[in-house]
Amino acid sequence: MKYNFDNIVDRSGTDSMKWEHISMFYPKAQDDVLSMWVADMDFACAPQILDAIKQRTDRQILGYSHSSNEQFLDAVQGWFSRRFNWTVDKESIVYAPGIVPALGFLANILAEEGEGILIQRPVYYPFTRMIEKNNRKLVNNPLRYQNGDWFMDLDDLENKIVSENVKAIFFCSPHNPTGRVWTVTELEGFLSICKRHNLWVVSDEIHFDLIRKGIKHTPLELIDPSYKHRIITCTAPSKSFNLAGVQLSNIVINDEEMRNNWHEFMHGRFGLGDPNAFALVACQAAYNEAESWLNQVNEYIDGNFNFIREFINENNLKMRLVGGEGTYLAWIDMRAYNLTDEQLTELVLEKANIALDDGYIFGEEGTGFQRINVACPRSRVVQCMNSLKAAFSGL
Repeated sequence: MKYNFDNIVDRSGTDSMKWEHISMFYPKAQDDVLSMWVADMDFACAPQILDAIKQRTDRQILGYSHSSNEQFLDAVQGWFSRRFNWTVDKESIVYAPGIVPALGFLANILAEEGEGILIQRPVYYPFTRMIEKNNRKLVNNPLRYQNGDWFMDLDDLENKIVSENVKAIFFCSPHNPTGRVWTVTELEGFLSICKRHNLWVVSDEIHFDLIRKGIKHTPLELIDPSYKHRIITCTAPSKSFNLAGVQLSNIVINDEEMRNNWHEFMHGRFGLGDPNAFALVACQAAYNEAESWLNQVNEYIDGNFNFIREFINENNLKMRLVGGEGTYLAWIDMRAYNLTDEQLTELVLEKANIALDDGYIFGEEGTGFQRINVACPRSRVVQCMNSLKAAFSGL
C-alpha cells in the first residue's frame, strides 16, 4: 500500500495540544500560527491501527486490560527482533503510561533524595524536570558542539560520576534534540565508563525507529549484553506510529529485583497497573501490520530533512541543520544571527508566525538553536522555511 503523507488532516475538535491548546504554551501565538513544536506527527495513523481500534470497539465492552497478553508481548518481542536483532525476554517487558512518567518513577527507585542523576544537555527537557521535581541532584555532562555536530565528553562524564555521587544516568538515544544517532564506538566508550562505576543507565530510545536512510541505531543493551542487568531501556510505539494519546510505553528491565521494585512503586504506591484496551491493540497492530507504513514515513521525513538542508543552502541563510541522523526533529543552529533568546523567540513566533521549540529550554547549551518538528506534510515544511526566510531577511 502507498500512503499519502501530503494530505492535511484536520485536527480541530480533537483537543490537540499541538494545535487547539497552543495558547497554553505560547500565549502570544496568533490564531493561524504554524504549529511545529511538540513531538507528535501530523500524519494520519496507519489504517491497520485504526482498523484494529475499530474492531476492538465492536467488542462493545471496554473493561480492564492486562499487558501480560501473550499476543501483545509477541508483537513487542517480534518488533525488537526484526528491527534491531535484539532478543528480549517477555518477562522483562513492563508497562508504563509514558516514558516521562517512567523517568519520574525511576528517579525515585534508582536514587535517594539528594543523590545524583546525570544527563547530557542539551537534552529533552523533561529529563531535568523529573530529576529536580523528585528532589534528586541533577548532574550535567554537557555535550560538546564542534565542527557542526554534537559529541559526548567522556572525560567530563567520568569526572562527574566520581565527584558528584552519581547513582544513575538518564541517556537519550537517538538523541533529542540534536538528532544524533550514536555510533557503536561512541556507545562502547560511554558504556565502558558506566560499567566501570557500576551505574544504572536508563536509556530513552523512544525515537529508535525514526532513523535516516543509511544510518543504524543500536540499542544500548546490545553493546555489552553482560551489563544488561544494569540497563533499563525505555521504548514506545508513540513517536513511530503517532500514538502518544494512547499512553503506552514498553520498558525493558532485565534485572528481576529491579522489576519487583518497579512493580511495587508503580502498583503499590500509585495504583498504576495496566494499559487501556486501545493501547494494547494499537501497539500490537502497529508492530505486526504497519511496518511498511513506518518505512514510508521515514522516507518521507528523509525528504523533509533534505528540503530544509537544500533550502538553507540555496537561499544563503545564516542557519545550519545540525545532525539530522535520527528523530523527526530538525535542530537548527541560528547563532550566526547574534540574537538573544528573547529576540529569537519573538522573531520566530511573532514575525514568522511559527511555534517552534526554543533551544534554551533543553539547557543553556541549546541557546541560539530552534527545534522544528518535520513529521508533517511537505507543504508545511515549505511554509515554515519560507516564513523563516522572510522573518530573518536583512539580519
